[in-house]
Amino acid sequence: MAFGVPRIFYAGFVLTTCVAGAQLSSYASFLSKGDVALSILLTSSTTIASVIVTPILTGLLIGSVVPVNAVAMAKSILQVVLVPVTIGLALNTYAKPVVTILQPVMPFVAMICTSLCIGSPLAINQRQILSMDGLRLIFPVLAFHAVAFAVGYWVSKIPSVRQEEEVSRTLSLCTGMQSSTLAGLLASQFLGSSQAVPPACSVVAMAIMGLFLASFWGTGARIRDLSSLLMPQTSSTMNAS
Repeated sequence: MAFGVPRIFYAGFVLTTCVAGAQLSSYASFLSKGDVALSILLTSSTTIASVIVTPILTGLLIGSVVPVNAVAMAKSILQVVLVPVTIGLALNTYAKPVVTILQPVMPFVAMICTSLCIGSPLAINQRQILSMDGLRLIFPVLAFHAVAFAVGYWVSKIPSVRQEEEVSRTLSLCTGMQSSTLAGLLASQFLGSSQAVPPACSVVAMAIMGLFLASFWGTGARIRDLSSLLMPQTSSTMNAS
């Protein structure tokens, strides 16, 4: 199994890796002093593409393990993601007074909805999470996001496609932060409630890791400075010599 994922959570873990980038990555890009416009573009394009790409990838990767209704999943993504976004754009364009009234309370509503989406599968599957298989899920989730952050950053540093530091940070955050809440909803609907556990764990992991990384970059630090930050005495000794 990839990353050593327990078999009981395999389908949900794979689904988490197949969804689009998280909207939170745009905020993280802002904190990291990255390219926010690029982040919004990447998140929007992957969200639109996920209507087709996510069901296809999920079917190819886990279709032999559990039955996946790709058409129904595509319809669900369309309803959960694109319809609300379209309504939001329409309201923001043609109903500014309504947006002005709703805007102050929407972050709170979004927080409550996200908390329910995360907490529900965790509460329902509490026994499985606290089992040995549940504890074994922690490392794969952390490893997946760590690898995604690293790949997104270092691929953009390859000489033939080398990008500016701001772009590299943005690509790293957009690659490492998945829309795990959407994955949880899809897992609950199509794969069973137990398969919503990996996405729920992923939400927590990617938010903590992504915002920590963004804050690190936001202070003006760079990846190349990590060695001196972690081992300041060693670095100063080497410089003195």
